[in-house]
Amino acid sequence: MNEAFFLSIVVAGFTVAFFHAALPTHWLPFVVTARAQRWSRSKTLAITAFAGTGHILITTLLGALVVWLGMNVDRLTGSIFPLLAGGLLVLVGLFYIYRGATGRHMHLVPGAHGHEHVHDHPHDHVHVPVRQPTSDRAAIVGLFTLLTLSPCEAFLPVYASAARFGWGGFFMSSIVLAVATIAGMVTFTWLTLAGLERFKLDALEKYEGIILGCILCLLGVAFVVLEG
Repeated sequence: MNEAFFLSIVVAGFTVAFFHAALPTHWLPFVVTARAQRWSRSKTLAITAFAGTGHILITTLLGALVVWLGMNVDRLTGSIFPLLAGGLLVLVGLFYIYRGATGRHMHLVPGAHGHEHVHDHPHDHVHVPVRQPTSDRAAIVGLFTLLTLSPCEAFLPVYASAARFGWGGFFMSSIVLAVATIAGMVTFTWLTLAGLERFKLDALEKYEGIILGCILCLLGVAFVVLEG
């Protein structure tokens, strides 16, 4: 096993999952719901971590399929697999860079009159009203479902790289995914509850795609150089 490359997968995977958790869809619904339900900060963070397990589960299931396919492709292609996998990672990374450089982004803007505004540039925006408290169970199920139905597609190339190490690589990648995702979601939810609206997350959200793309490109190059 190439320990240097395996370590690069772990570092890249953690970075990808953590930055992916910075997207508003991973923390804004919890902040808005917490205010509507009048949840305490500790309860909100616990629910955030719980809902994140659904996000992790669906991504892990997709990752298992990716690793299984990768292992079979590795057996069929032999020595050219690193070149194929590395090239694919670079292509995916370039796609994220392109989308981040030309696409629209979302950011949180503190709203007046009891609203949170989520702007989707260049012109569209969605108003999320703060409603009267509903059933906690319904709110939690809704948040869990929201995260479960939106897997971390940016992490799948990391699973593709880990296929080189078999199911051991899959399990290690899944642990990294779980730790980084929960850490990211809880961190950004906590910071927002603590008043992060006074600061600016625009740059992080605007360049998230570019950052992820660069990481995937570097991982692809490392795959070719270290495993080729």
